[in-house]
Amino acid sequence: MSAPDYLKKILTARVYDVARESELDYARALSTRLGNQVYLKREDNQTVFSFKLRGAFNKMVQLSPEELARGVITASAGNHAQGVALAAARLGCRAVIAMSVTTPQVKVDAVRTHGGSAVEVVLFGDSYTDTYQHALGLQAEQGLTFVHPFDDPDVIAGAGTVGMEILRQLQGPIDAIFVPIGGGGLIAGISAFVKALRPEIKVIGVQTEDSCAMAQSLRAGERITLSDVGLFSDGTAVKLAGAETFRLCRENVDEIVLVDTDALCAAIKDIFQETRSLLEPAGALAVAGLKAYVEREQVQGRTFVAIASGANMNFDRMRFVAERAEVGEEGEAVFAVTIPEERGSFKRFCELVGARNVTEFNYRIADARQAHLFVGVQTRKRNEGAVIAASFEAHGFATVDLTHDELSKQHIRYMVGGHSPLADNELLYRFEFPERPGALMRFLSSMAPNWNISLFHYRNQGADYSNILVGIQVPANEQAAFEQFLQTLGYAYWNESSNPVYKLFLS
Repeated sequence: MSAPDYLKKILTARVYDVARESELDYARALSTRLGNQVYLKREDNQTVFSFKLRGAFNKMVQLSPEELARGVITASAGNHAQGVALAAARLGCRAVIAMSVTTPQVKVDAVRTHGGSAVEVVLFGDSYTDTYQHALGLQAEQGLTFVHPFDDPDVIAGAGTVGMEILRQLQGPIDAIFVPIGGGGLIAGISAFVKALRPEIKVIGVQTEDSCAMAQSLRAGERITLSDVGLFSDGTAVKLAGAETFRLCRENVDEIVLVDTDALCAAIKDIFQETRSLLEPAGALAVAGLKAYVEREQVQGRTFVAIASGANMNFDRMRFVAERAEVGEEGEAVFAVTIPEERGSFKRFCELVGARNVTEFNYRIADARQAHLFVGVQTRKRNEGAVIAASFEAHGFATVDLTHDELSKQHIRYMVGGHSPLADNELLYRFEFPERPGALMRFLSSMAPNWNISLFHYRNQGADYSNILVGIQVPANEQAAFEQFLQTLGYAYWNESSNPVYKLFLS
């Protein structure tokens, strides 16, 4: 489909039967802090708390009476599902909605609320791609019409009305619009409209480092399928970008910025402080990317728009967000420090910390010569952690900066002091499990009986997945069998056996 065709489809899209023209709010505090004019496009204020109802309704309202009579089916991370459910209720048709088992319960409940008796919910798979394949099978079995969450011209056009509204609401200079990317429907629609009318405006996508199928595909020049995707930003956990969205992104998107979980949590906090609204991780992606872009480019006085795309977050997940936001904003630095086990050394170390607020402190004697400290220190500006670490080193205290070490932030800070003389042949692995019945038992039952678990730390911060740290004693002659076990397990994992903080506190 050509650029003029998309422009026409967006201008004539049927979205306002269910959607509203969302606010374009000036973010005063964020603008002051970043030294640029920042606006938030508040799609989190839609009826289903995300932009997804635009594309879903625009697609379904154009179906024939015969197609509506047969019913529709979709696969969704949750927000598109709510749009389909609402459209089905409005249009009086049956809707089968497949969602992954990791979909937050708040989204599952909302689908049933919006759709009522018209909706049948099917939970299958750990990611959108798994769910999508299952939905295709159900479509063939039942003769339903598939309503794709992103890779469909009518869905893309519906999402593109967000870009149409931005240009109408802010007619002065705009330097860049930041858009979250999962499968690419939102950025495909926005970029198609913006580049047709205002080509000087940059359209910049934002993805998480562990769910960046579109970014990798654009670099490779072809669609790339990821073997695993991160689960924190569930709304963008897509292993394969759409064919049509990939084509449009190649033509119209200027670049994609990647951010980590900590930056995403910091963005959620920024938006809460600005608006008193709690966005889901995918909903805050654009702000995280905008902040990263400003820091990288060192720009001032520019005008930026970030799409606040959704606010469907489980309440319990806020525990994790609050904990990691300080690190994401670099408001906390974390260190492993080795001090000599001698009179006065501890006092000398505390004097170096000075008036800074200590957020965490763990002590464990290693032997008669030295002791290891796990220390969290509140910081007031970016990169202050490196300055603090250099100060510790200069005064004779060996220091490892753990501020960006995932193992430390997820587990070690809660487990310091676990040396054991009995842990021979111990391997340390970190796993990410979908939080569902039987996931842990599946892991344990698939292990060889002669592999002893020598360490275990399970942690769930109210998210839809859990982080598990496991020490496993595997004889040297069974390493190949253990590698095969890891490959067939089906969970994301990281070998942390060589991590320096493990050697300091647990090995």
